[in-house]
Amino acid sequence: MADVVVITGGSRGIGAACARLAARAGKAVCLSYATNRAAAEAVVADIEAAGGTAGAVKCDVADNNQVVALFEAADAMGAAHGGAVSGLINNAGVIDLRARVDEMSPERLERIMRVNILGSFFCAREAVSRMSTRRGGKGGTIVNLSSAAAKLGAAGQYVDYAASKGAIDTFTRGLALETAEEGIRVNGVRPGIIDTDIHASGGEPDRARKLRGVVPMKREGSAEEVAEAVLWLMSDAASYVTGATIDVTGGR
Repeated sequence: MADVVVITGGSRGIGAACARLAARAGKAVCLSYATNRAAAEAVVADIEAAGGTAGAVKCDVADNNQVVALFEAADAMGAAHGGAVSGLINNAGVIDLRARVDEMSPERLERIMRVNILGSFFCAREAVSRMSTRRGGKGGTIVNLSSAAAKLGAAGQYVDYAASKGAIDTFTRGLALETAEEGIRVNGVRPGIIDTDIHASGGEPDRARKLRGVVPMKREGSAEEVAEAVLWLMSDAASYVTGATIDVTGGR
């Protein structure tokens, strides 16, 4: 018997690290990917080789219908293993090339906000509808991935991305209060400069290495270090923690 954790953006970086750790903790993992099927299947293969249970579902979280289908796949996985959806890691997110606000196109802004904000809302809605004791569920946990940029602002770089993550911080707090009496804990993790390929998506593949100097610990973090914080928040060890967002930033 295994309950299911849904992890969006689980094919790479922090999402993939979370998937592997969740599987080690005994959860069945339903991970989503936007485009890179091979990478997602590689994560699934790693988990299964280690004796875990996992599946990958193509899903653009900005599309409500695709999110509904993702959670239906998670329901089927739970039924197959005698469990149900008990957790969500809202990890999927996008960034764009460095730009000032007065240079940002409407298309860019809409994409950032739809994926990073609406996608998290869509997924949380589906998770809460399954986990809330008010709706017949058994409770569960949600962890939203924010960013240190939410506090720093990312001026001259990615103010749109930073603003989307500021919205996630507020969303985390509000949803936690809304569901605290329904057996659901909602928390966030705010990564700093982490060595993942999201920097390449923003046109700066070496960004993490170049910015070591601004981090008090003088190094970038790893996806695994962020995943450890996420999985702690999802564990019984954090049973009295809700509405909190933890910085994993090396002191920045």
